Amino acid sequence: MNEEWKSLSLQDLVDPIETIDPRKEPDETFTYIDVSSVSRSTLSVGETTPILGVSAPSRARRLVREGDVIFATIRPTLKRIAQIPANLNGAICSTGFFVLRPKDIVVSRYLFYWLLGAKFSSAIEELQRGASYPAVSDGDVKRQFVSLPPLTEQKRIVAILDEAFAGIDAAVANTEKNLANARELFESYLSSVFGENAGAWSRFRLSQLGQITSSKRIFKKEYCSDGVPFFRTKEIKELANENSISQELFISESRFHEIKEKHGIPLEGDILMTAIGTIGEVYVVRKDDEFYFKDGNILWFKNFKGINPFFLKYALRSFVEKLKRLSHGSAYNALPIEKLKQYEIGVPDMDKQIELIEDIEGMWSESQRLKSNYLRKIDALQELKQCLLQKAFSGELTAENTTKEMDEVVA
Repeated sequence: MNEEWKSLSLQDLVDPIETIDPRKEPDETFTYIDVSSVSRSTLSVGETTPILGVSAPSRARRLVREGDVIFATIRPTLKRIAQIPANLNGAICSTGFFVLRPKDIVVSRYLFYWLLGAKFSSAIEELQRGASYPAVSDGDVKRQFVSLPPLTEQKRIVAILDEAFAGIDAAVANTEKNLANARELFESYLSSVFGENAGAWSRFRLSQLGQITSSKRIFKKEYCSDGVPFFRTKEIKELANENSISQELFISESRFHEIKEKHGIPLEGDILMTAIGTIGEVYVVRKDDEFYFKDGNILWFKNFKGINPFFLKYALRSFVEKLKRLSHGSAYNALPIEKLKQYEIGVPDMDKQIELIEDIEGMWSESQRLKSNYLRKIDALQELKQCLLQKAFSGELTAENTTKEMDEVVA
């Protein structure tokens, strides 16, 4: 950074904006940009809402112009930041945004990138107030300082960042596509195992093989700060995906043993499956597991005979994937016990089950390896953005070095 760079507050770099009250024109239609309208992935305004002035929400007050940059002061660490395009000139945005209308000494796109940088983000994170609904004030934003080079340098920096970020976003999209393909490959393999390849196996309804039930209801007044872990959909999902468990709820040891004696608890080889909201996360209970689980949201498969629990686990996963395909993209909110009891699966002899489990788990391990690699690459690409921003605002950004760094990460 050379002596031509200045440090100026945002208040010195932006002009005042207009505020209006749409309700004063009740029959007029306005384009409304709510906080949720800004995409965190694309950093742009996505779907907007046409509203009549008479029904405009009280927060619809700030008039935006092409080139303005908007920053959501509600939950600011989520980085809902966007630049207003030409087609949204004259739209109204929520008072949950701080609107930056750049003066002639600063390039709009330069301000956009500055808001994405670590220096601004860290300062705003320290200033946010409120635990359940964190926010910062417009004054907090205005008081932040920007490292500002001459206009020609701003434009050079913006040109390099625009090209680099477009390339990074394309690489992220391609990697996410590869990640989706890896998932689809495994699900396709499951479908083949439990679909056309299962025609010669003996077929049974699940109710013929074992019991499907839920658990004894636990009331909130029974929750404890310590004791026996109380698992919900969240924890079962973590277990099913072999992630660390964030144990947050407990019941007392005495209540646990009372339930255990009267109603039983999941034993080794039993299966727990999420069935409301998030459905199809399947966990096979291990030998040393000692926990309770939430009723209703999680189904309990117990006393199953003639079928390996891991074979049943993958059969259930295949069934859920089939449901999702039949739903044409609409989410299943619940999977009732009666529907599962009537579901029919093919069951080969035990030796064949063991053979197929080994094949499936080999395919699963490979899909997880690919998933890990793709996620690491996505993380590296996002880190590259922050690295480029840091160099941009310290006067170290060059087109040559940017290209080199991108080639190393994208390769």
